Amino acid sequence: MLVAKQLERVFTFKDKGQDIQLADPSPSFSPEAVLNFYAQTYPILTTATIEGPAINDDAVQFKFIAQIGTKG
Repeated sequence: MLVAKQLERVFTFKDKGQDIQLADPSPSFSPEAVLNFYAQTYPILTTATIEGPAINDDAVQFKFIAQIGTKG
């Protein structure tokens, strides 16, 4: 028998060489809304892009990729 279940969403980003995992604030939020939600706490995410979704370890994983540029 097949059993369907909703997979947990996992959001991660890399800051100063460390992988940081973020909790899903609300299943009703789109990945873009989650990015905007966490950009208030982590300013590096204000210019980030979203990579994913990818299913890994029974979770739907999204990566926030920071776009770091140079001034001038």
